Amino acid sequence: MRKALVAAGWAWAGAIVWLSLTPAPPEVGISEGDKIGHFLAYGLLMFWFAQLYSGRRIRIAFALAFIAMGVGLEFLQAQLGYRSYDVFDMGANTLGVLLGWAAALLLPRIRTT
Repeated sequence: MRKALVAAGWAWAGAIVWLSLTPAPPEVGISEGDKIGHFLAYGLLMFWFAQLYSGRRIRIAFALAFIAMGVGLEFLQAQLGYRSYDVFDMGANTLGVLLGWAAALLLPRIRTT
């Protein structure tokens, strides 16, 4: 079961990469709705992995990696030409990671074994 949960988390990370780089991302239909999407996507990702790994160091490593992923993808979008670089997307990603971690600290840990 644990392997499937870890695989699902990495699939979600892959989906975030794909959604960040696709030429035609889904439209939310509300003003600045993409920021909500960034926040939720990265928040869920961090919450998921914080549920799977309880050690402080590994959680820090995941948080830093996911923040770096969000920043790096924004820079990559700028290079692609069909997507736009947005520092506020980076902020939404980072806030999502931090609040996803905080939610994992506040909520009971899901048993994965």
